[in-house]
Amino acid sequence: MITKLKRTPGLYLVGFMGCGKSTIGRHLAARLGWSFADIDDDIEARQQISISEIFESLGEPVFREIETEALHARVQQIGRGVPFVIALGGGAFAQDRNYELIRDNGVSIWLDCPFELIRQRVAQATHRPLARDAERCEALYHARRASYARADFRIEITSEDPGVAVDAILALPVF
Repeated sequence: MITKLKRTPGLYLVGFMGCGKSTIGRHLAARLGWSFADIDDDIEARQQISISEIFESLGEPVFREIETEALHARVQQIGRGVPFVIALGGGAFAQDRNYELIRDNGVSIWLDCPFELIRQRVAQATHRPLARDAERCEALYHARRASYARADFRIEITSEDPGVAVDAILALPVF
């Protein structure tokens, strides 16, 4: 295991909405015997409303503040030695302060999923506020790729089977 992961046992899954961060993260955490957290779930539990409602009633800038607070709380747990696999929201890693927090407190893994597969997965998703406009969604996908590319590792998503991605992650020179 690399020194960084021993010191701060956090694996952060980053990538666009619908790439499989939550599903793959749950499977990865189970294989490692680590805890799993989804930052979007943390936000909804803390705020007692859905992500969509936060976007609609408070706006994206307020959502990003709440998101950073939720991420910081999980990083504090990791800093106390609790090993976690964390699924981030699609825009979290694109925020410089979140990127720096993650960079300094674990290992980031970009789940790079082709847009056509993303489109199929989120086409009917009414709970994803940034996916409602197909053209805007695709533009956002391409705009965020440079941010995701800052991750420590990149895993190409080529299968609907989350086990394929988990095996690829476990083969990284991290463990």
